[in-house]
Formats: sequence, structure tokens, C-alpha cells
Amino acid sequence: MNPMRALRQYQKVNSHAQISEASPHRLVQMLMEGALDRMAQAKGALARGDIAQKGLMLGKASDIIIGLRDGLDAEKSENPAYVQQLESLYVYMTNRLMDANQQNDAGLIDEVARLMITVKEGWDAIAMPQGTAQ
Repeated sequence: MNPMRALRQYQKVNSHAQISEASPHRLVQMLMEGALDRMAQAKGALARGDIAQKGLMLGKASDIIIGLRDGLDAEKSENPAYVQQLESLYVYMTNRLMDANQQNDAGLIDEVARLMITVKEGWDAIAMPQGTAQ
């Protein structure tokens, strides 16, 4: 048996288990983590000269960000203007990833990753009970 195949299968089963047990808040965290992972994989592929893999990973990162954007609902928000700003940021991030893909520019991937980390840190802080540290 191929050990890498077994590892990937385990990771897939583990991911499905985490998803089925996750709260909506945790699912958003997982999506953000997934986008960051795909961007890191794209940078690695770019560094190796694997342009096809870079494009695939940036496409997956973009799809995740589009999914995050599609999940926004300004009508249910206490602050619709904030939701609209976040939506605009997600559009910007998607556009920058397309630019990164076309230009083979790791710096643009880093820019989007930094933006996603900032959004994720804010999202992570929401889940923290008051008065606790991570």
C-alpha cells in the first residue's frame, strides 16, 4: 500500500469528520485556513516552476474566497456597511489572486494571504469567550 495514498485518505476522512461536527463559525474558520493553505501550496508550486499546480491551487483559493463572499448576508447583519466592505475585500482578494496567477507573482499571493490572515484573526477573536487568551 502506498503510504502517501493512505495519508491522503486519512486526511480526507478526518476533514469530513471535522466538517460534520463543526459549528457554522468553525466552518468559516476552516474555509479561511483552506484558502491560506492553497495560497501556500501555490507559492511552493511557483517556486518549483510547477505553473499548472500553481494555477490549480490559486483557483481553489479563489473558489474558497468566492464561497466566503457568497456566504455574507448584509440583511441579517447588525452592521450592513461592514458586510459590504468585507464583500469588497473578498472581491479584491479574488482579483489579486487572478493577477498573481497571470503574472506568476508570489508577492501578490503574499498580499492576499496577509489580508486573509487579518480577516481570520478578527473572525477567530469573535469566537473567543470574553476574558480568555488563546
